[in-house]
Amino acid sequence: MLKKKIGIYTAGAIVIANMIGTGVFTSVGLQLSSVQNTWTILLLWLAGGLLSLFGAFAYAELGTNFPESGGDYIFLSRLFHPLLGYLSAWAGLTVGFSAPVALAAMAFTKYLSPFGLQNNVWLAVLVIVLIGLMHSFTIRHSSRFQNVSTIIKVLFIVCLIVMGFTIGGGTSNAVNFSSTWQHEIITPGFAVSMVYVSFAYTGWNAAAYVSEEIDKPEKNIPRSLIISTLFVSVTYILLQYVLLKNATVGELKGNEDVTFISFKNLLGLTGGKWVSIFIALQLVATVSSYLWVGPRVTWAMAKEHKLWQPLAKRNKHDIPVAAVWVHVFISVALALSGKFEQVFLYAGFVLTLMSSLTVATSLAIKKNKKGAFKSPLKPVLQIIFLAFNIWVLIFTFIGRPKESLYGLGILAIGLIVYFFDKPLMLKTESIDNPNIT
Repeated sequence: MLKKKIGIYTAGAIVIANMIGTGVFTSVGLQLSSVQNTWTILLLWLAGGLLSLFGAFAYAELGTNFPESGGDYIFLSRLFHPLLGYLSAWAGLTVGFSAPVALAAMAFTKYLSPFGLQNNVWLAVLVIVLIGLMHSFTIRHSSRFQNVSTIIKVLFIVCLIVMGFTIGGGTSNAVNFSSTWQHEIITPGFAVSMVYVSFAYTGWNAAAYVSEEIDKPEKNIPRSLIISTLFVSVTYILLQYVLLKNATVGELKGNEDVTFISFKNLLGLTGGKWVSIFIALQLVATVSSYLWVGPRVTWAMAKEHKLWQPLAKRNKHDIPVAAVWVHVFISVALALSGKFEQVFLYAGFVLTLMSSLTVATSLAIKKNKKGAFKSPLKPVLQIIFLAFNIWVLIFTFIGRPKESLYGLGILAIGLIVYFFDKPLMLKTESIDNPNIT
């Protein structure tokens, strides 16, 4: 049993820090390459928020029925088949958690471009390594660092929204409330743009990955997931409008540093530089949260499979240090080798696929454990979540086949590795648990 557990505030901080990362500050520039109506952009982010909330309901139910750290790996292994659990953990190790760390660290340097530090890959590597070190000691160290960095993140994004709405911008901007949205929402570009949104919302399920480390999980897992997802959804929608309100389509389209561009127009060059500094700083919380959550999934797989057994070791404070550092290594490798948008897309494709499979597992629970959360309107919300994600995956494959195949190729490698691996022990909840159909 863990010596120290975290409360709802730290659990919520993990969720918020997982969610608010690179996507919300960069995606609109990439989306404007496919869709340009403001209604379309806002509908994308509203849909992403609703789907994340539906998913959070499902994960809250799963996490309170199976309060073991490991998230997708635990749910898919126990309810469907160990192979699917294995693939989810493999995907998390190779891209699901490592890619967001790499992307956040890469974006950290991009937002320091006004100071001549843009694309400094070694600075990105240093950030990853130092934060990995921070998560290598105790839960107390991790909690304090996560809470402080997340408070900075939340205060910063709220300040951006307030300034964006209260300070008058220029007369020329990207706001377009015409009727063209009716055509845009049925195009493949809308579906591809939804991948960017899905990636930006990634993390709404984060607290369910560290269930064993949460005090009173039956109460704090649902609360942290649902409240944090609602808060982030509202801030995302408001921020996208602020970005469109303070820059033109020509300035934003195809660019990743859209927040700097918009706030440079609003506050001047000096103000834009300060915004860039704080965007970089708030990404520290994102890197931290993924390097906290990801290793717990890898640890859950490692303790049950021979190939990964060395990663199942914990230090005297119950921290899976070996798993932390393998995530650090893979994140560094991705930061050194990956192109930002390409990594963005194939990671988003894989994450959308695996989260869809996990939400589907909640449909296999016919009777909740005593005290467990029950998803409202089940199975309607889960079906909506799955149908929308399938639609996004299909159109993403059509629109970006290369990146989609990269993602599927990563899963295929995991499938091969699985058949060469040997389980150390097989738990039988999926057979013996009367709550499972």
